[in-house]
Amino acid sequence: MKTNFDLVVVGTGPAASSTAMKCREAGWEVAMIDSRPYGGTCPLRGCDPKKVLVGAAEMIDGMERMGGKGVVPGATINWSELMAFKRTFTEPVPDGTVKKLHKAGIHTFHGRASFADEETIQVGEDQLTGKHILIASGAKPVELPIQGIEHLTYSDEFLELDALPKKIIFVGGGYISFEFAHIAARAGAEVHIIQRGAQPLKNFDPELVDLLVKSSEENGIQIHLDTEVKSIEKTGAAFTVEGIKEDESFKLDGDLVVHGAGRVPEIDDLNLEKGNVDWEKKGVSVNEYLQSVSNPRVYAAGDAAATKGLPLTPVASMEAQVVTANLLGGNQRTPNYDVMPSVVFSLPKLSAVGLSEEAAREQGYNVRVNKIDTSEWYTYKRTNERYAMVKIIIDEDSDQVLGAHLLSREADELINHFATAIQFKLKTEDLKQMTYAYPTAASDLGSML
Repeated sequence: MKTNFDLVVVGTGPAASSTAMKCREAGWEVAMIDSRPYGGTCPLRGCDPKKVLVGAAEMIDGMERMGGKGVVPGATINWSELMAFKRTFTEPVPDGTVKKLHKAGIHTFHGRASFADEETIQVGEDQLTGKHILIASGAKPVELPIQGIEHLTYSDEFLELDALPKKIIFVGGGYISFEFAHIAARAGAEVHIIQRGAQPLKNFDPELVDLLVKSSEENGIQIHLDTEVKSIEKTGAAFTVEGIKEDESFKLDGDLVVHGAGRVPEIDDLNLEKGNVDWEKKGVSVNEYLQSVSNPRVYAAGDAAATKGLPLTPVASMEAQVVTANLLGGNQRTPNYDVMPSVVFSLPKLSAVGLSEEAAREQGYNVRVNKIDTSEWYTYKRTNERYAMVKIIIDEDSDQVLGAHLLSREADELINHFATAIQFKLKTEDLKQMTYAYPTAASDLGSML
């Protein structure tokens, strides 16, 4: 069957769906394609289900920290019950998404999408011709040069484990490894993280990362730095990871080996060359309007697009708003990447927004850095948190916040206040005059500036 549409969307995550819905509201005929259950990574196998598991880990962590301070530790995570609770969030998503799309009059197709020519997407036996095409296909785990990669478990599979293995090895020191490692450790597993380089979590402030590594190790997570994995072998139900650590052989046995070494755009099976769509390592090559540089009918957003944007759901949603505006009104709007708050939901949490100290100096700003150990502040001392630190990057000339880097159990919420300050170019003098409810984490902001 061959069908003509105003817009064909590859992907069904939040970014893809928002563009599809807006264009449909404008009267366009819209088709959406996904080879997996509808809803996308974040609601089904990413940030949303992960945060459910993090919530349970936080409760265990809080009781452990407050042991001897009035709270008696002893509660444990029942993994199967926790996973059943998680599924109450994820299981309704695919049907709910499809019903919402059908109610709006959007046509849905299941299967692998690939270009047949510059204006046609092939899905099984169907050919969908689009005046415009949006590629919002997301990302997938990067392929690792390791013998035995078929023995790796991936993040979406980890989030579906019916039982938690006793000993888990994470390959790669990215945010997926750290988040899952803290969850698994609080649930009673022995946990190892293998990081090829000297520093994990490379997009975050090195000093705060070092503190997080120290805290992680004190909570039983074993982190192996400067260690390169060469092979994974399976013996019975167990696995052996072998590699090189500081020029010496390295060997580690475990019950599960999880891929946590980063993700890449999921575009390699789209037959982009047939669609005359140029691409690069970071995704589809786009101009400032998120339009393909080689095929003007094609746009890309989110992890599938080669932009300055971080691989985060809010960034993908922002890019989708830009694409929607440009589809409906012509190319006029460009994305703004100045404010992209990012959080590692470890325990404690690590967050960042804006410029690093190094980037601020490289860009010629007259920089003041407020680096403060806040672990003795009331906000953190009252719950016996050992590690808490902030590093605020300020432009002395304009008195504006350029960047903020936080480590604490409150870092996820606090980073949004700094994102607001950067977005609206607020002066620190103005922020200090703000009256916050007390005692709250936000009431500390003035003292950080």
